[in-house]
This record gives sequence, structure tokens and C-alpha cells, in this order.
Amino acid sequence: MSDKTGIDWTEAFANADFIPGGMEFPPRWAKEAQDFRDWVSDHEAYDYQELSYGDHQRQCLDLFVPKTGAKGLVVFVHGGFWLAFDKSSWSHLAKGALLNGWAVALPSYILAPEATIPAITKQIGQAITLAAQKVAGPINLTGHSAGGHLVSRMICKDSPLPTEVQSRIKKTISISGLHDLRPLQLAKMNENLKLTPDSASAESAYLNEAIEGSDILCWVGAAERPEFLRQSSLLAEKWAMQGTKTGLYFAEGKHHFDVVEDLCNPDSDLVSNLIGDTA
Repeated sequence: MSDKTGIDWTEAFANADFIPGGMEFPPRWAKEAQDFRDWVSDHEAYDYQELSYGDHQRQCLDLFVPKTGAKGLVVFVHGGFWLAFDKSSWSHLAKGALLNGWAVALPSYILAPEATIPAITKQIGQAITLAAQKVAGPINLTGHSAGGHLVSRMICKDSPLPTEVQSRIKKTISISGLHDLRPLQLAKMNENLKLTPDSASAESAYLNEAIEGSDILCWVGAAERPEFLRQSSLLAEKWAMQGTKTGLYFAEGKHHFDVVEDLCNPDSDLVSNLIGDTA
């Protein structure tokens, strides 16, 4: 569907059709995630457990921990336009932070259309609150695509997080995040997202303000679709003007599906920015 600008918003948010071998990524992610869980299970230095933060079968998270104690907590929230995937496809992305001594939580959540985006935001708040009860120390958040939206919402002034959890958040990285949801009303996927003018505005971090003291980095692949480049620039520039500590980074050569892969590498720039000096 197009608006008066002539932009086809369904096409603007499409990714797989514009990435060589795009449909091969999801099964590869699932295999790498399972292999990582198997590796952790067999490793004497690490462990993981599944925890429930609600009554629905999707309201659960995997928590990966160093057995000798964690420097703090990293939370990764998956993407999929709030419509697809669960934690089981992303476990391997915990590796970089885990090998640096951090605990890592990866939540699943009830997807649209069963849940609205405002309800999903609340679920992520519940998941992070539970993980924060299990791991002491600083909390750093990251998420990809729709997950980038969800972690940026955690540091908005109307965050669903309790104040004591908010105060522990030291760094947020929105990877290819969606920060202005209003154009999604004109995309075909809104048949399932069911965004309204009110909910699209309320759920847009771009139209909100950050909690005082927040520190966010908008990280996006330089080879991504123009709309994803725009979405990252929007939030970084707007929140910087409001006095929030922000950063904007274009990862050279990376597209929407491989931009998250550096979370697996304990020595990558992405992991370094995520855990930095916040321990």
C-alpha cells in the first residue's frame, strides 16, 4: 500500500527478497542456536535455564550464565516484525557477551495478532524484570529489528519497567530497530499488527522521550533497505537533540540479516559497544 508520497510501505519494510539467499537465513539461525545450546550444556564454565515470566507458553526466556558469577545482565530481544520467531532461533547471539563474563537473557513473547504491540512491550518489561531478579549488576539491552523497537521502548519515559530496574540499565543498542511505527499502518503486515494511529504513535520511541541518563546506540547495516537506515537515523538524531546520549553506526557491508552476527564474536566492535565499560 502506498501513501501520498508514492512509497510502497510493504516493499519498504521487505528484507528477504532483497538479500541474496535471504530465505536460507532462518533455518541456519535455528541450527546455530541449537548447536550453541548444546555447547553450553556440555561446558563446565557455563549453564542455561528456561524461566517463565507469565502463564502463556511463549512467555518464557532462556538465561545463559557463567557459573562463576556474572559481571551483569545483557538482554537480547529478537525481531520478526512482532509476528515471527521465538528465542530458540537466537541463542547463539548470546555467545559474545557470555564469553566476556556476562549473563544473557533471551525472551520469547506472544506474537501479533494474538498480542498487540503495546501488549508485547509490556511482556518484554515483564521478562527483563524477571531476568533482573536473577542477575545482579548493570543491565545492557539489545534487540534486532522489532526487537530494537522493544528495547528502545524500555528506556522511554513511559517504560513498563520498575524504577529499580530502569536505574540499572547502562547501555541500549537498537540493531536495525524500528522507531517510528506510523508508516507500518500502510504496510500489508498491519492486517496482523493492527496498529492504529494512537497505538502507532504511542509505541514509537521517536515520538517519546528517553529516561534521564539513558545511553543508546542505533546500529544498522550500511547495506540495509533505505527505510531501516532512516529509522535508525531518526531516533539517534531526535533523542540527541533532547539531550540523550546517542550514537549512530552504519556497519559496513552488513544487511538486515547478517548485521546481528557480530554478537556471536566476543571480540567484535558490536559486543565491545554492548558491554563496554559498564561492568
